Amino acid sequence: MTTGTGGTVASGGMATGGMRNSGGATDTGGSLATGGAIATAGITSIGGTTATGGAIATAGITSTGGTGATGGTVSTGGAQPTSGASASGGQVGSGGTSGRGGTTGSGGTATAVTGPCDIYASANTPCVAAHSTVRALAGAYSGKLYQVKRASDNTTKDIGALTPGGFADAAAQDTFCSGTSCTISIIYDQSEKGNHLTKAPAGGAKNTTDNEAVATALKLTVGGHTVYGVHIPAGTGYRNDKTSGIAVKDEPESMYMVTSGNYYNGGCCFDYGNAETNNRDNGNGTMEAIYFGNCTGWGKGTGTGPWVMADLENGLFAGKDFGPTSTNTPLTSTYITAMVTGKSGTFAIKGGNSQSGTLTTMYDGARPANGYNPMKKEGAIILGIGGDNSNAAQGNFFEGCMTSGASSNASDDAVQANIVAAGYGH
Repeated sequence: MTTGTGGTVASGGMATGGMRNSGGATDTGGSLATGGAIATAGITSIGGTTATGGAIATAGITSTGGTGATGGTVSTGGAQPTSGASASGGQVGSGGTSGRGGTTGSGGTATAVTGPCDIYASANTPCVAAHSTVRALAGAYSGKLYQVKRASDNTTKDIGALTPGGFADAAAQDTFCSGTSCTISIIYDQSEKGNHLTKAPAGGAKNTTDNEAVATALKLTVGGHTVYGVHIPAGTGYRNDKTSGIAVKDEPESMYMVTSGNYYNGGCCFDYGNAETNNRDNGNGTMEAIYFGNCTGWGKGTGTGPWVMADLENGLFAGKDFGPTSTNTPLTSTYITAMVTGKSGTFAIKGGNSQSGTLTTMYDGARPANGYNPMKKEGAIILGIGGDNSNAAQGNFFEGCMTSGASSNASDDAVQANIVAAGYGH
């Protein structure tokens, strides 16, 4: 794609885009059987009422965190006579193992929090990059999410998740940046690959480094927590040219991101995904990223946008061709889930509202002609810019992942449900 200065702009692209069981309440035990003993373990059956056999029902499950022993059965020798007199004979079971038996938890056995990377991993398409300043993207992740740099003295502070699988500790950022300004200096990779993002270096379209995002420019509420997104005006961008595990050549991959449907433009190119490793336009098919905006220089969807498109280098594709793709419709919600999946010979584009509903498939079919099949992906990661450091676009970024292998429709749907459940804007 040609810039106004005559350089070839690499069209960037963007990646499209638990729960704890509240343990059961402990019963105080059943009614005292007129002929039996009170079962102290768990939920007593009201079968403690005198019966011709007088046996007390076995102790049930204690709801305080484990399964109570079932040994609360009254000895059969303790049967009451049918005359109704209490039988003193037989050893009355004292509840077997007490209702305090079992493993006591704070609320039953808690189900681990699940994030997008857990969903992908369960389907054998694990995350090889996971970035967010908002939340942890795997249930067990409790490490660093991002780093802020203070303008007053250039010192830095890592901002982590409040709990494993939880939201960012924005209060720590507020305290550190109080009285001065801060920028986001690193967006940490939450996968095991170490694919962290820092400000983008010079490239073929712009021969100077890009800016870091202002750390306090995009405050929002997610799941009842105040957090910060990455606000990317033109001239701001992030990159990693030396990655691990990212798809190269014609290898399959999937990616998603959560972005804004109300902050975009027609510049090139607000992307998240796979790009060239030398910051230059290396030809058709040398990148595969998700784009979001209303650029119409190549492909486009219906209406006036904005659209989710795939940046495959030298072209933003809403479908197979540069013309309008009738199935690729504008997305204008406050928060947008955008996804691109690349396979050998085909690619797919999906999008939806990050606050509700399901994904819509905008395109799923053959790759464009003329150098896009097979692909020649190089495996760098970009955010907010094109593959050759073209940085005229703007957008907001909240979270995103890239996978090894192409994700299934079921995984994509589950990730969308997870994003909705996270509570963007609530």
